[in-house]
Amino acid sequence: MMLLPTHHFRDIERKPEYLQPEKCVPPPHPGPVGTMWFIRDGCGIACAIVTWFLVLYAEFVVLFVMLIPSRDYVYSVINGIVFNLLAFLALASHCRAMLTDPGAVPKGNATKEFIESLQLKPGQVVYKCPKCCSIKPDRAHHCSVCKRCIRKMDHHCPWVNNCVGENNQKYFVLFTMYIALISLHALIMVGFHFLHCFEEDWTKCSSFSPPTTVILLILLCFEGLLFLIFTSVMFGTQVHSICTDETGIEQLKKEERRWAKKTKWMNMKAVFGHPFSLGWASPFATPDQGKADPYQYVV
Repeated sequence: MMLLPTHHFRDIERKPEYLQPEKCVPPPHPGPVGTMWFIRDGCGIACAIVTWFLVLYAEFVVLFVMLIPSRDYVYSVINGIVFNLLAFLALASHCRAMLTDPGAVPKGNATKEFIESLQLKPGQVVYKCPKCCSIKPDRAHHCSVCKRCIRKMDHHCPWVNNCVGENNQKYFVLFTMYIALISLHALIMVGFHFLHCFEEDWTKCSSFSPPTTVILLILLCFEGLLFLIFTSVMFGTQVHSICTDETGIEQLKKEERRWAKKTKWMNMKAVFGHPFSLGWASPFATPDQGKADPYQYVV
């Protein structure tokens, strides 16, 4: 049977001589506990700044163009609270997804001493990443941007300037969900505002001039529609990936399934935490994923 390039590469990794532990320098000393994870990538930082700018632009238009000038105080208060709450949760989820270690494997640990300390049994093999000189757990992949191997890496997202992996997938899913919700909410309010302004005098619809008001609303409408479609698709893709317990990279490479199959509900709890609670919707609740062996070997 002919092997695909990806399968051939992983087959090479299984060969003991490929590890070459003598070529790996000892791993650097770990940083202090609580050290913030941050990827110094110019493109990712720019995308993250643009993300915050777009959310704050929507916040500005919703508040100062539509809600504050409105004479219906109940409408303004209710929609203002809902929109600001969703926007706050979206930005909080963005920060957690960006600043959380996605599941990086210790760099440079493929040393002779470390391999001997694993006390591997006959027939057990380990994977070694030739790029970061790390012993790779099963289902880990190397990210060329983060320059690390990431456990259960789904993809690298420039919008959060980080990989989406085992430890931060929950926050990325919440980010896409809340962005989709505020986009939908903004589009609904823009629609009502246009109807109201067509029925009333345009000069009384906003504290800005009519041309400025129209331009700001059209830009917000375009932004909301674009991000509603984009984040809704990403949210659906991520939920499907979680339920099937197959990352985006594994689906793309069509990798052979070497891990136990679990129910969809168990897969959801593995990402969002045990047990089901309101904490699933909170970016401030760190999921309890249970204690798992960081290294899994193929026999």
